[in-house]
Amino acid sequence: MKRTSWFNLYKMLIRTSIRSRMQYKFNFIMASVLAALIQISEFLMVALVLHKFGAIKGWSLHEIGYLFAIMTLSKTLYRTFGNEVHHLEKYLVNGELDQLLTRPMPVLLALLPQNFRIMAGEVLQGGFILCWSVAGMMHSGQIGWIAIPFSLLIILTGAVILFSIGLATATLGFWTTRIEELQTITEDAARTAAQYPLTLYPKWMSGILLTVIPVGFVNYIPSLYLLRGEGGAWILVAVAAVAVLSLAASLRFWQFGMTKYQSTGS
Repeated sequence: MKRTSWFNLYKMLIRTSIRSRMQYKFNFIMASVLAALIQISEFLMVALVLHKFGAIKGWSLHEIGYLFAIMTLSKTLYRTFGNEVHHLEKYLVNGELDQLLTRPMPVLLALLPQNFRIMAGEVLQGGFILCWSVAGMMHSGQIGWIAIPFSLLIILTGAVILFSIGLATATLGFWTTRIEELQTITEDAARTAAQYPLTLYPKWMSGILLTVIPVGFVNYIPSLYLLRGEGGAWILVAVAAVAVLSLAASLRFWQFGMTKYQSTGS
C-alpha cells in the first residue's frame, strides 16, 4: 500500500510538472523543433561524409544511423523520466535537496518528476532515423521484422544503462558537490562517442566505453548480433543483465551517498 501511494504521488508530480510546462505552448513547440533540427544536423554531417566515401570500418550508413538513433532514443527516454538526476548539482549547491527530504516519499522518487520534460523533438528525430535505417536494412535483406521489437527492447535497456551512469555520476556530488565537469565526461562525451562504432577508437578507449562507462552496451554490443549476426541471442540477454546490474549498483551507491549528504545550512 505504501509503494502504491508513492507511485500515485509520483504520477501527480509528473502531471503537475507537465501542466506547468504546457502553460507556454509556443515555447514548447519551438524548443521541440530546434532540438530536432540540432540533432538531425549532427547526423546529416556524418551522412554526407559516408555518402562521399562509403562505409566506415565496414559499417554502412544505415548501420551507423541505427546506432545513432538507438542512442538518441535511449537518451531521450532517460532524460524524459530522469532529467533532474543530470541536474543534481543545483540541488546540492542551493540546498533544494533539503525540500525533497521533507516529502513523504523516497528522495530519488521525489527528484525524478521535478521539471519533467516532454522531448518531442528528440523522439521525432530519433524515430525518423531509426525507421529510415531499419527500412533500408530490411529492404536489402540484412535484417528481418524481428529487429523491430528487439530494437524497442534495446532502447529500454539502453535508457536504464544511461540512467544508471547518470545516477552514479550524480551520487559523487554528495562528496564533491560540483559534478558538471564530470558529467561532461561520463554522460555527454561518452554518449557522443558511442553513437558510432567502437571499432573507430583505440582499444583502450573502447575498453573504457564497455567497462568503466558501459555506454557501448546501449547500442553497439546489441547491434553486433541484431544487424550483423555476430555472437548469438545471448548477447541481448547479456545486455539486459548489464542494465539490471548497473541499475542495482547505482541505486545502492545512491543510498550510500544519501547517508553522506550534508545540508548547505542556508
